[in-house]
Amino acid sequence: MNHFSFSRFWAYFKKEGKQIMRDPSTFLIAFVLPLIMMFIFGYGVSLDADKVPLGLLLEDISPTARSLENAFLGTTYFDVKTSYNRSAIEQDLTGGRVRGIVVISQDFSKNLLKGVETPLQILLDGSEPNTARFVLNYAEGVVNNWVKQQKDEGKSFLAPPLVAVPRIWFNSSLESRYVLLPGSIAIIMTLIGTLLTALVVAREWERGTMEAVMATPLRISEMLLAKLVPYFLLGLCAMILCIFLTVVLFQVPFRGSYFILFISTSIFLLAALGIGLVVSSTTRNQFVASQIAIIIGFLPAFMLSGFIFEISSMPWIIQMMTYIFPPRYFVTILQSSFLSGTTWALVLPSLFVMFLIANFFLGISALKMVKRID
Repeated sequence: MNHFSFSRFWAYFKKEGKQIMRDPSTFLIAFVLPLIMMFIFGYGVSLDADKVPLGLLLEDISPTARSLENAFLGTTYFDVKTSYNRSAIEQDLTGGRVRGIVVISQDFSKNLLKGVETPLQILLDGSEPNTARFVLNYAEGVVNNWVKQQKDEGKSFLAPPLVAVPRIWFNSSLESRYVLLPGSIAIIMTLIGTLLTALVVAREWERGTMEAVMATPLRISEMLLAKLVPYFLLGLCAMILCIFLTVVLFQVPFRGSYFILFISTSIFLLAALGIGLVVSSTTRNQFVASQIAIIIGFLPAFMLSGFIFEISSMPWIIQMMTYIFPPRYFVTILQSSFLSGTTWALVLPSLFVMFLIANFFLGISALKMVKRID
């Protein structure tokens, strides 16, 4: 009993595998549910946007350009960040810190006062299609109101003085499913990782088989691994299915690295499995375990991950809560991988935090699962 036994681990691993094969609900959650959710999110869900952060690139510092800047700063629809450096503000757009950029070019006021057609470039983050439409529509509204105000003040411009020229990054066609489907993968992985494992130990206690397991020479580390590995592999299989459907059936472009996606999925699954095991070993009741798993797994993944609702538009206390849930980081990695490629400024911090969360919950589950019958 002082060393790890592969034979004991393998015997218990085979037992868990056979249990999965004999349990229809496992396959319903792992394969049928992903199919249903992918079709729902692919065809049946549409989103509306709310207030979003906006970047304002000010290359012209004339009074006319400053007047337009003040018009954007004065609106309640945007949280405006003014910048004088194109590279810095474009990094904010790539990193998701702003959802759009209004570019006031250096010859803006000169062309405007001459009556020359003056383009006002609007860069949009297409990874949030509804937010991109919101930014474009309200930015054009702010500009039109500003032009009207200038004319009311007697500053007449020769028509047409100002033309908004939108340019959409990452998702030029603004297809909602390009965002919904990658986000829905995080929901599916949460259900598989948290809900299924929440039932594992609780099922053993309910059926009375845990007492028999406690009487065997099986070590806690061997039992934990034997319970984790089958569901980990099941989650990876479900992930492959989801990626195939997303890329092949729904034609969502994948611009990142499959290797990074595999690493991210593995770490996220370990975090989800750890949470499920903690719930399972604490409650010892399948019904209670499933309810708790939905509350701390599915609902945060759906509502607090940025998948459906823009995190930046949430109250600050809710924004702080999102940092403790792994789906927030996994959604960020998925959307980056599919739409903009592997953005290391987003991926590396997310991987690190998910790794810490996974270690924390796996450590708690190891402490909770002791060979003792209370």
